[in-house]
Amino acid sequence: MRRLFWLAMGVTIGALIVRKLSRAAEKLTPTGMAQGLAGALRDLADAIGDFSADVREAMAEREGELRRATGLDGSTGPAPARSE
Repeated sequence: MRRLFWLAMGVTIGALIVRKLSRAAEKLTPTGMAQGLAGALRDLADAIGDFSADVREAMAEREGELRRATGLDGSTGPAPARSE
């Protein structure tokens, strides 16, 4: 019984190692490298797009703050004081 257990264990470990090595070898082929590079460039483009959208949003918010602070937003300044 022990021999059967160790044989099954050895076959299972051997199969896992072969699968892992096959995946690693596939990544080292030209096609695998191209797919990895394409994925990395796609991720980089997405990150740059997200960053630029955040910058544009913050820029618009700050411009609004500056316009309100300087009175360039169309208002004529602070509200007149009420006389009672």
